[in-house]
Amino acid sequence: MLHIPVLLHEVIEGLDIKPTDVVLDGTINRGGHSKALCAKLGSEGILIGMDRDEAALAEAEKNLATCKAKTIFINDNFKNFDLVLAKNNLSHVDKIILDIGLSSNQLEQGGRGFSFQHDEQLLMTFKTKPGEGDVTAWNVVNEWGEESLTTIIEGFGEERFAKRIAKGIITRREEKPIATSKELAEVIKKSVPRWYVHRKVHPATKTFQAIRIAVNEELTSLEEVLPKSMQYLSSGGRIGIISFHSLEDRIVKKFFKYEAGNGMCKIITKKPLAPSMEEILANPRARSAKLRIAEKI
Repeated sequence: MLHIPVLLHEVIEGLDIKPTDVVLDGTINRGGHSKALCAKLGSEGILIGMDRDEAALAEAEKNLATCKAKTIFINDNFKNFDLVLAKNNLSHVDKIILDIGLSSNQLEQGGRGFSFQHDEQLLMTFKTKPGEGDVTAWNVVNEWGEESLTTIIEGFGEERFAKRIAKGIITRREEKPIATSKELAEVIKKSVPRWYVHRKVHPATKTFQAIRIAVNEELTSLEEVLPKSMQYLSSGGRIGIISFHSLEDRIVKKFFKYEAGNGMCKIITKKPLAPSMEEILANPRARSAKLRIAEKI
């Protein structure tokens, strides 16, 4: 099953895909954007699809089986795309698309503790099968100190009650480890003021987001891939980044502005592109999406 690709028309139009392009979809998931990218690529084009979610990548491979272009599927973090290019004797990419964050499939079907609506194992990792050395949400919640918890919940989640939530987690885990997403959500609910619990947005939303970002090193990966993108993009090549969080969008905006100031690129989207009301009604999770596109000079 394909997930619903956000800002699909804007991505395809903004990247201006040519039949012979080498295209990197660094967050291919199940192939939503890449299905449309493949329609623009010819037999001499190349599509590189990367994802840390092994199960999603396998689905993408099935969904894109009829792609006319040569396809390369890699189970890895997009920040390592330069290694993929080297391994495949490629010197550059012409187009890059990154759809940052959590997909609807991972939230609804992952069974990895991304959602506070389900009672799932506390993992929150994009990897289908985390290894022994991989950090999971369980490690963050049950092993990190109060100061570190406060820092990530406040910094990555922009949560106003970060200190109270961190203290609540510490107090609860002293009795017994917090094992599931439902248990964590309950701890958060008990840690914040009563009026905060009864708002439209669930009180655990920002904390879950913060822990997920920390576990997957999402902001670090984004900061690492941006300079590589300018290094490996061909002249006239374009990069499009969809973000769902103000911190991510800020990083992209600042980088594009800096590179444009140095004469390395021109910014195609003077203001970030946002979903239409029609798209939001069809896919409510698209509401916070922002797309920024830049072209290497």
